[in-house]
Amino acid sequence: MTALTLNLNSIIKLTREQFYELCKENPDLKLERNAQGELIIMPPTGGETGKSNSTINAQIWFWNDQNQLGEVFDSSTGFTLPSGADRSPDVSWVEKSRWDALTKEQKEKFIPLCPDFVIEILSPNDSLKKTQNKMQEYIENGCRLGWLINRKKQEVEIYRPGQDVEVLKFPQTISGENILLGFVLNIQRIW
Repeated sequence: MTALTLNLNSIIKLTREQFYELCKENPDLKLERNAQGELIIMPPTGGETGKSNSTINAQIWFWNDQNQLGEVFDSSTGFTLPSGADRSPDVSWVEKSRWDALTKEQKEKFIPLCPDFVIEILSPNDSLKKTQNKMQEYIENGCRLGWLINRKKQEVEIYRPGQDVEVLKFPQTISGENILLGFVLNIQRIW
């Protein structure tokens, strides 16, 4: 099952608060909203994708726990991007000073900023083009580094502001570069 996009704009334009309440009232649905206000209903992931997501999240969490440079978030976390889109990357990280600058209320709801680092794992039913567009959206909204992991092809697309997308074929590890200083993802466990 692929993601379903629902356009309600001719009937209602959901405000940020209304979208948050809709998600809160329907916790069994994974919803996102693009910058045009369309609702995106995401199906649950399969076992292999969920396992990969957990493996990656654990590696980043352990690195971050040792370094205390920011905060790590899972795929359940909503971010309201500067464009107005509400997105939930599979894995994300926000630099500590940006997180600390948020109010307690902002930290409790969808986080009103774009993560510094995001990962999207391409599920078997995901559209590659739509996921690539989502990665570009993160970069356009202030993300400093993004990885699109395609397990089927054993490729990683690396997104950076102002640069062409770099494609790594069959990498064993991936560096967090100057964003996640000292972090190296062991991607062999995901293939």
